[in-house]
Amino acid sequence: MQPGPYDRGPSRHALPVATVVMEELRRDLGRCRVVAFANPKGGVHKTTATVLAAATLGTVRGRGVVAWDNNELRGTLGLRAGSARHARTIRHLVNDLIQVEAAGPQLAELIDDYLRHSSDGTFDVLAGDEDPKLAGKLDPATVLRVLDVLTRTHDIVCIDTGNNVESPNWRTVIEAADQLVITTVPREDAAFAADWMLDLLIENGHRDLVANAVTLLSCPTPNPGNLLTDLTAHFNTRTRRVAVVPYDPTLEAGSSIQYSMLQQPTRDAWITAAHAIVERIG
Repeated sequence: MQPGPYDRGPSRHALPVATVVMEELRRDLGRCRVVAFANPKGGVHKTTATVLAAATLGTVRGRGVVAWDNNELRGTLGLRAGSARHARTIRHLVNDLIQVEAAGPQLAELIDDYLRHSSDGTFDVLAGDEDPKLAGKLDPATVLRVLDVLTRTHDIVCIDTGNNVESPNWRTVIEAADQLVITTVPREDAAFAADWMLDLLIENGHRDLVANAVTLLSCPTPNPGNLLTDLTAHFNTRTRRVAVVPYDPTLEAGSSIQYSMLQQPTRDAWITAAHAIVERIG
């Protein structure tokens, strides 16, 4: 059943907090919104966070969410998101982009031929490609054309930005983002990379994007220690919100993510994180 409209009147303030959060997650965002997940260091749960944000938003909203693997090479988002009806990737979409753009009223139906679906069907996936030549085709104009197609057919686009802050596709996605999510783990090297990137973004004119960013601290082990507390306090001074996601053994293997198999504290944490991501949008 698709989520319906809800009352924004005074009586809403008397609702339980959990109900208000769910309603905020389901609200009309006015237009398609782009959420960029970023940290130049690998192994900091960018792909996991992109998948789980899309899964959470897709589960609550019922439709209209797509996750895009914008890694330049060998991104694993397509694998982590679950089932694949076909082997098509961003490469196939780029090759056929002129025809797709000209689809008119049939665009949503045609773009579906290039998207995979998550294992539970709650969100779509534009998978990355292993062809090293593709990076040369993903110039800023092409990235914006792909993004235009996705924003015409979806309500929220969650993008795994990859690791290369100097690449044109990384910079183009950041320029187009409505919301920035910093992904990190309780490790000093991961936090240092995130800090460095935030400084770089400010230097490049993205001070407002940084100030409104959400930091997502994911715990890859059961006992993150005092560093988690220290990093939470630190990133609260650098970004608008910090959301902490606890360790979940379901995610440890690095294989396909089954949202329904996550432990309840993990799903609850992701509801909180997703709310932080969308609460200032629209």
